[in-house]
Amino acid sequence: MDKAIALRVMAVKNSPDELNDFIEEYKPFVASCVQKFTGRFVEYGRDDELSIGLLAFHEAVHSYDEKKGNFLAFTSQVIRRRLIDYYRTQKKFNNETSIEGSFHSDDPDDEYDFSIKQSIQEYSRLELERARRLELEQLKKDLMLWNISFFDVAQASPKQKGTRKLYWDIVNHIVKNKDIVDMMVIKRYLPVAKICEQLKVNRKKVERGRNYIIAGVLIMIGDYEFIRDFIDWR
Repeated sequence: MDKAIALRVMAVKNSPDELNDFIEEYKPFVASCVQKFTGRFVEYGRDDELSIGLLAFHEAVHSYDEKKGNFLAFTSQVIRRRLIDYYRTQKKFNNETSIEGSFHSDDPDDEYDFSIKQSIQEYSRLELERARRLELEQLKKDLMLWNISFFDVAQASPKQKGTRKLYWDIVNHIVKNKDIVDMMVIKRYLPVAKICEQLKVNRKKVERGRNYIIAGVLIMIGDYEFIRDFIDWR
């Protein structure tokens, strides 16, 4: 069974349609991981943690190889760590109080034992989720004008820290350059050659990250306060 799943993971990595079907099939597994982590019932379309879980599942597929052991066990750890990153970003951690008790890793060597800050009110949490969901819906529409999907952005997302920093530098450069911003807003055109000349960067690298860079610029210049606060560009 483990071998069959591992072989399938390797097969779907480079096929968007098959990967989407694979993710859809394992949405219940993602939900079970998220529910175990949070200690509460979660629902797709309502809880941000499930969106984080699906992104983590996608990440796990692309970073998995058979040396990492059982795929589902590996994926559950990736989901858990991304949820920890999420809660840390939202500043919901402390070491004294918890909701539904403390959640401990099955790995005795894991350093991330934690508790969720009890003073975060449910109303505030729901409002934050609603605001971020509305922003994501608008961002999806903005990206569609460029014929870019969230999947395209995920595919172009850098895996290496150095590449991520390069893309951040490019996004930051564009945002500060009114001529390029105007060109992107008015003509929906990313002047790759001009960017490469100004920053002295490799054109192929910029081309590979095109969709990611465009999404980054749209987020930085648009009304995306909550998404901006969530993303770690560096």
